[in-house]
Amino acid sequence: MVARVLSKLAGIGPDFRHMLLATLCFGAASGIFMSTLNNYLSDVHDLGAAARGWLEFPRELPGFLIIGVSALLLSFMREARMAAVAMILTAIGALGLGIVARDMAPLIVFIVIWSMGDHIIFAVEGPIGLKLAKRGNEGRRLGQLGGARNLGVILGVSGVYLLAKVFGERYEFFYGLAAIAAGLAGWNYMKLRVGETSARSRRLVWKKKYGIFYAISALFGVRKQIFLAFGGWVLVSLHGVPVSTVALLYFIAAALGVLFRPLLGDIIDWVGERAVLAADEILLLGICLIYAFVNDVKLLYAAYILDSILFALRIARTTYLKKIADDPADITPTISMGITIDHVVAMSLPVLSGWLWETYGHKWVFLLAGAIALGGFFICLRIRVPKQDVEAPA
Repeated sequence: MVARVLSKLAGIGPDFRHMLLATLCFGAASGIFMSTLNNYLSDVHDLGAAARGWLEFPRELPGFLIIGVSALLLSFMREARMAAVAMILTAIGALGLGIVARDMAPLIVFIVIWSMGDHIIFAVEGPIGLKLAKRGNEGRRLGQLGGARNLGVILGVSGVYLLAKVFGERYEFFYGLAAIAAGLAGWNYMKLRVGETSARSRRLVWKKKYGIFYAISALFGVRKQIFLAFGGWVLVSLHGVPVSTVALLYFIAAALGVLFRPLLGDIIDWVGERAVLAADEILLLGICLIYAFVNDVKLLYAAYILDSILFALRIARTTYLKKIADDPADITPTISMGITIDHVVAMSLPVLSGWLWETYGHKWVFLLAGAIALGGFFICLRIRVPKQDVEAPA
């Protein structure tokens, strides 16, 4: 029913309908994982801030390796099939975390499996969406997909919230539900036919021309760690926020995202990537200062929600790359290279941040991130894109 409604609203064909359904189901799995991870690590594995930071190294390792994994997979399959493989890995990781991972070794193994699925999707979802977009309306199309993902997050987080209220914090239930959602997403990715007649993407790309894209990919690594690791850790470890409340915050952010993500996609098309990405860095600086100095839990909730919504602006990196790419075959491998670069940051910053937190206090983690965001603002001001012809909106 949800897919039919979205299909009617967007005026789409079967490929985009399957893409919306796949994105919605992946959003549900992702929402379950992200709304429960910090509580799971604290409740089941009793991790402290330093250990939480160190765990980010193996969790982000697949992102560092994605350039090689992507090159291998692109040698014999297209992006839609890669997405289906990613969902199989996500389902395996979810089941392992829910049922098997009670010690550190299996915890790391299944988090790595889950993470590999996530990072393959990050590499291919943008290129698939761009193939379903009309020229000049790439932001709108990716924004529509973002709205579908947020709707999926709402469904997934709602499941967590209801299960937690009825059965308590039963992580085997949460992650079993995530595995089902990932399986449904994989089935819909298998149904996609988009791109089957176009030239196959290149396996590896490294060009000086894409230097600013690589730089803003590294900046995204900072943003991701602030939200995924230490933003949520402030709520859980310093304020004792339970999993049901974190799920509710994720629900609110996702509900707002259903409305705002398509709008943010339109804004990218209207004002351009430079203005959007520069504004994102300034807003991230403000969020970091709130995390560093504010003790009012309600204001921290607001910062957490805003940070989640602003994640939608990462699509501006993808639309920027499409506009400057020498060849469409460059897009998927260049995104993969960007993911690897952002994970150089994502794998090193949490270890340093965990040490800063334990040694000097949590505010220094966010002051460091805020300083990086300020530097990122000036990098984003260097973005230049050629003018694009615009086709009628899809």
